[in-house]
Amino acid sequence: MRLPLALAALSALTITACEPQATVEAGPPNTAAPESGAAAGTDTPEPGSRLGGVDLSENISTLGTEPFWGVTFEGAELVYSGLDRPEQRAPRPEPAITGTVATWTTTTDAGNPLVVTLTETECSDGMSDRTYPLTARVEISGEVLNGCAASTEWIHSVGEDGRPGEG
Repeated sequence: MRLPLALAALSALTITACEPQATVEAGPPNTAAPESGAAAGTDTPEPGSRLGGVDLSENISTLGTEPFWGVTFEGAELVYSGLDRPEQRAPRPEPAITGTVATWTTTTDAGNPLVVTLTETECSDGMSDRTYPLTARVEISGEVLNGCAASTEWIHSVGEDGRPGEG
């Protein structure tokens, strides 16, 4: 009688151990402000932190339409630009990662708060046949912009038709 109970308990433990894991692989988020005098480039996520297949430590491009805007993650910087909008640069902090959402909070060189949130959800830019792996939300100067995001390398390698471009 004890053997069937033991086997049932072992089966329950095995099933629990096989539950799906979170899709973001990262250590605890660093939400503290960087120390004064911190070296540039030291606040990027550890290589391997991924969201929607995108390595969060690599170059990432976000974009939106109506109005046209973009935020690029270039090394240790975030660069915001848009049609008829001045370019603004900001330090690239470590993201706060919760489940399938990563958020970067920083301040631009013009003194404007900049919050970029990427969510692991497929996204269409509404103008091409591309399907991006991430949805983007950007808050800057009191404005909220919605769009899509992917690794910069992927965006440059895929044509408007969603197929790999010629290298």
